[in-house]
Amino acid sequence: MLTMGSLFDGIGGFPLAAVRSGITPVWASEIEAFPIEVTKHRFPGMIHAGDITKLDGAELPPVDIICGGSPCQDLSVAGARAGLSGARSGLFMEQIRIVKEMRNADMEGGRTGLAVRPRWMCWENVPYVLQRIRYVMIRNKLCTAWIFLRKCVFIS
Repeated sequence: MLTMGSLFDGIGGFPLAAVRSGITPVWASEIEAFPIEVTKHRFPGMIHAGDITKLDGAELPPVDIICGGSPCQDLSVAGARAGLSGARSGLFMEQIRIVKEMRNADMEGGRTGLAVRPRWMCWENVPYVLQRIRYVMIRNKLCTAWIFLRKCVFIS
């Protein structure tokens, strides 16, 4: 059974897709009160971990998949295009941090190779990110080849 954690959860779009695909959502991170109440109602067994900037990936329950749609204002055609260094869209780097912390904790716990979790990360954002993602992913050692990125499905 695959498990999933959802960052920038909103009203639980990723957990809903997960459940419909036979994946168990374990936890979510969101800061807005109304969306949290929506997901508490729809997914009563899911842990609500709070603000991504205050999370420690090593302390979160391990999951196979991390999903998230970080703010897009700094990446959108409608915005100033500050990119991933922008205050809002730069929160994507928090998603990278969480993934690295979780993987390091799993390795310290004795897991190796493909058993290290999370095994996958899914990031939803605007098309402009495709111009930036290769550098960020390789720099953070989240994938080793551009061919891998070309095969990923990006939702925009």
